Amino acid sequence: MLRHAAPLVRKKCCTLNLKHWPSHHYCLHRPKKTPLFRKPTRLERHESRQDSTGKGVGRCTVNNGQRAELIYRLSLPSQKSKVFSAGQSPLPGPGSMQRSLSTVSRYLHLIQTGAPRMSSTAASAGVLARKVALVTASTDGIGLAIARRLAQDGAQVVVSSRKKANVDRTVEELKAENLSVMGVVCHVGKEEDRQRLVATAVERFGGIDLLVSNAAVNPFAGNILDSTDEQWEKILDINIKATFLLVKLVVPHMQKRGGGAIVIVSSIAGYAPFESLGPYSVSKTALFGLTKALAPALAPMNIRVNSLAPGLIKTKFSSALWKDESTMNYLTSKLGVQRLGEPEDCAGTVSFLCSPDSAYITGETIVVAGGAQSRL
Repeated sequence: MLRHAAPLVRKKCCTLNLKHWPSHHYCLHRPKKTPLFRKPTRLERHESRQDSTGKGVGRCTVNNGQRAELIYRLSLPSQKSKVFSAGQSPLPGPGSMQRSLSTVSRYLHLIQTGAPRMSSTAASAGVLARKVALVTASTDGIGLAIARRLAQDGAQVVVSSRKKANVDRTVEELKAENLSVMGVVCHVGKEEDRQRLVATAVERFGGIDLLVSNAAVNPFAGNILDSTDEQWEKILDINIKATFLLVKLVVPHMQKRGGGAIVIVSSIAGYAPFESLGPYSVSKTALFGLTKALAPALAPMNIRVNSLAPGLIKTKFSSALWKDESTMNYLTSKLGVQRLGEPEDCAGTVSFLCSPDSAYITGETIVVAGGAQSRL
């Protein structure tokens, strides 16, 4: 990144000591360098991570008065103390301007928003560079935030959902951010869909390193004694059984890559069941047990397994808990951080659990719940 720059000024040349230097000759003279960009403050870095768009992982602020000069500087060809005769202009011709157009456009986003656009080069240098990640139920909410963050951190991400329209929309959205993604339609409750998801990822990217199992259903709300056999079967099949079967499918491919990381998305409801979501809460408690059972079984293969337990996160899936203002106020009043969580609050934790920074962590559950009670 361009760290320093100085405005260009025209003045009599002082770099050449000629006895008879014509007064009408000028050169491009660069005075002492002045900072064009400054490092973001800690508060600005925090605000950037909380950006509701989920774009960018940092912020670089342009000093006042330098915007026009930046565009002008970028449009100029490389010139060092070039001498111009009277009547000549130091400005480049149309050809040079056209050649420099792509360079200028790369910085327009920076100038207008103060945040650098994620490029494929930047992503390839991330902590998850050259890793291939599968993220189920990743076209909305927590799953989408996780897919975006893994891609921003360098991974090649396969997003999936039951509906093709949602998959296509998400792939288009993330590719517009210069992220390496592809999409596969997948209903995790169907064996053929799970096999196609894994096979497509291996064919496209050459293997699988990371799995984030995020898919879940909840067809029941009310007193647990009113739940039916069919509702229990659907919840247990999708939330628990499908997660385990998908893990079995990806493990051989992770072994071929020398190891991997698996993150199972559970819920704070697994620790403190929601009164109206009894069967769903039970399934999330079971995922804690699945994480504990898988971790020692996969450790000899250099595959780590951890779980994420989100609290009250503002998504469509949890809208019944926060759409009513009085209910939302009551729930948030019980938290240490008295606000609803955002999907991005979970994404960074998952990226950490997938990265080498968590190489000595397996069989654990990380709670992202704003201080809610989170132990059995």
